[in-house]
Amino acid sequence: MNATMTVEATPSLVRTTHIVYALHAVGLALGAFGAATVVGSFLLGWPSIIAVIINYVKRGDVRGTWLESHFTWQIRTFWFALLWVIVVGLVSAPLTLVLIGFGTWALGLLLLGFWAIYRIARGWLRLNGHQPMPTA
Repeated sequence: MNATMTVEATPSLVRTTHIVYALHAVGLALGAFGAATVVGSFLLGWPSIIAVIINYVKRGDVRGTWLESHFTWQIRTFWFALLWVIVVGLVSAPLTLVLIGFGTWALGLLLLGFWAIYRIARGWLRLNGHQPMPTA
């Protein structure tokens, strides 16, 4: 672990981090098994929005613990997914005039959905192993 992580993580903070991963997983599952896209449900569904709010509210409590890296990982996953949805939309929208944009939009959302699933699964697995997330 990093030498700057001097504060011990309490069991309640570990539980909170599990809850945040679970909320994100529910958001992803709703997209995978529902009418929305995986990434659409992840970004616009209540479970993930609640998870990000919890991240920001509890962020100070995990500062200095190994859980801080998980909170950073979760927050970045949400905001980078939003950024990439915007980029995919900006690239695909003009291309819809020649029909290829529909394909780039669908492919972009599919890849982004897999990326979000990977990020949540990887983080949750490392949390189960009581390991911090890489900071780089």
